[in-house]
This record gives sequence, C-alpha cells and structure tokens, in this order.
Amino acid sequence: MHNYFNMILENLGPVFMSVHNYSTMSQLGIEIVCALIAYVLGSIPSAIWVGRKFYGIDVREHGSGNAGATNVFRVLGKGPGTVVLLMDIIKGFLSVIMAYEMGCYFAEMGWQSAQLTYFFPVVFGVLSVVGHMLPVFEKFKGGKGVATLFGVIIALDPRVAGMALLVFVVVNIITGYVSVGSLMAGLSIPLLFLQGYDYRDSSIVVFSISVGLLIIYTHRKNIKRLIAGEETKSRLLAKKSK
Repeated sequence: MHNYFNMILENLGPVFMSVHNYSTMSQLGIEIVCALIAYVLGSIPSAIWVGRKFYGIDVREHGSGNAGATNVFRVLGKGPGTVVLLMDIIKGFLSVIMAYEMGCYFAEMGWQSAQLTYFFPVVFGVLSVVGHMLPVFEKFKGGKGVATLFGVIIALDPRVAGMALLVFVVVNIITGYVSVGSLMAGLSIPLLFLQGYDYRDSSIVVFSISVGLLIIYTHRKNIKRLIAGEETKSRLLAKKSK
C-alpha cells in the first residue's frame, strides 16, 4: 500500500514542479489532486452499483430508499450487505491513508510547512464521506456516509473505531434498531477522541464534534420515525430481521 501511493506521488511531484519551480506550488498541486481523488473515491456508489449489476434493482427504490449498506442488508440480504459495507469502509480508510502517504512524501521532499499532523488526514477523510453522501456518479444522491466515516476513523485511530463499533453492536442488540446504534456510536466518538485518548489537535477536535452533529443530521428522518414508532427494527447480528 505504501509503495503504491508513493509511486503515485512521485509521478505527481515532477509534473507540478515542471509547471512552476517553487516547492509551494508543487505541494499545493499535489494536495488539490489528492483531495479530488479522495472525493471521487468516496463517490463510488457501492450500494447502487452492486444492486444494479448483480440484482437489477436500484436500492434507492426499495426499503428505506437510502443508498447505504444498511438498506442493502434490508433489501438484498447479508451477503450483498457485507460486500457493500466493506467497500464503503475501505473508501474512507484509503482516503486517510493517502493523506498520510502524502505527508511522508512531503517530508522526504523537505517541505516542512506541510507537517500538520491530522489536518490532511481529516480533510481527505471528510471529502470521502462527502463523496459518499453526494456522489458525482449518481447525480449527487448518495447514502448517509456512516460506513465510510467508520473507515476514516479506523485509519485515524483504530482504538476509537473499535470502541465506537462496540457501542453500535451493543445498542443494536439491545434496541433492535440500526439507526439507534449508529446514533449512539456517532455521539460516542467525540468523547472517545477528546477524553478517552487525550487528543488536542484542533483538526481532531473539530472533526470529532462534527461527526456527532453529522450523525444526528443524516439520521433526522430515522429520529422522526423512532418518535412516531414507525422505525423498522433490524438486528444485523441476528439470523432474521424483525
């Protein structure tokens, strides 16, 4: 993985250096290209493409109408749901890894001004989530971005991701609602980042708080259905959905 990303960056560097001889211009050019890659990577509509290619349906026209892994589990079953879930997680994970590799490349080039520990990993991760929610390949109509966001958090800190996953699983088992599990896991992330592991980087502070707010916003319809008693139960670890 390191060699693959490093090869891409090594090819990008000379291109921008040939356009302008200043390292800052070359650095900015690489940052912009990588940012676009992160967005496009996030824009890959896994749920929609899997549904169309292998089952001949648009998952947005069934179940909850959402283009995400949860709805694929609901509409197509565990096999397709697991595939889509993993694809969405990988999108976010790779976007952050690309940012880390870019930082390593910049350090090798001696561009010390680029050494912002979490800034680019957070920005690229967020862009991948935005891509999932507003995919360029599907007229900007995508999913909620929870799985992609989880991939971002895995790359930023596997400990936080593991604890958030535990919260999701426990709440889903107890309540039977995927949406409630997602909400509680999302709201736990700021606490895990800012208190449990003592982060003080401003990028992480803004990111972790934004995660909680984003989860609430993207699940606003689920919250309304929960209040009205109309939300569909779905225990992902159960043999059959209720």
